[in-house]
Amino acid sequence: MPGEILMSAINLNLPAFNAGATLGSLLSLSTAFVLGAAIGLERQLRQRTAGLRTNTLVAVGAAVFVDLAVRFHDLYGGPPSPLHVVAYVISGVGFLGAGAIMKEGAQVSGLNTAATLWGSAAVGACAGIKLLPEAVMATLFVLAANTLLRPVVNRIQRQPLPETFSEAVYAINVVCQREQQAEVLDRLLLLLEQAQYPVRAVDHHPFGERDVEIEAVLYATTADGDELDAVLAALSTTPGVLQGFWNASLEE
Repeated sequence: MPGEILMSAINLNLPAFNAGATLGSLLSLSTAFVLGAAIGLERQLRQRTAGLRTNTLVAVGAAVFVDLAVRFHDLYGGPPSPLHVVAYVISGVGFLGAGAIMKEGAQVSGLNTAATLWGSAAVGACAGIKLLPEAVMATLFVLAANTLLRPVVNRIQRQPLPETFSEAVYAINVVCQREQQAEVLDRLLLLLEQAQYPVRAVDHHPFGERDVEIEAVLYATTADGDELDAVLAALSTTPGVLQGFWNASLEE
């Protein structure tokens, strides 16, 4: 019976069992699992969309595909080379990351989550190709970007936005009587057009029981605060306008 199984394996052209290569694969996948979990744990603690399991699976999946390519190339040679498979992994994770990005109005979220998934795939690819020290270094850099740079980002975002220094998204909010909403909106768009500030999006929602708040989001640009104040001052003379203000925020 054992002889028949051996002959069947020979007839199927199955590769001979290589204990060293199998242990190498186990080491690659274990490294990807541990390092992917380390990245995912930091994400999970911050309650991000892609947390512990997602980052671990991305790292292990990348390691499996790259390790498979390396083993296949060692056994049979020829194309595709492991580098081709790495390129395919990068493309595949790009689609996965795109699914984590969400856009709601002028706000975009999930970019950092998508970038972290990309980093997890890079860690897995390094582990799969047996570059274990490089996999550890990649993990440390991903974790550093998500932890050490966070206080820097928070500090920058707390600073007043220099209007003449960086591009920002400006939004003008106007509260008006519901009956005058159409006239106020037309007047606002006209004033912004005359000031050469194109509007990217317009939204409105109830403000109390009888009023409406109109929000006009401008395209990312460098705006002059005095000009926006002048627009609001001119708009304030329109019947039905109760109050107006503008604000600026950086796009993520």
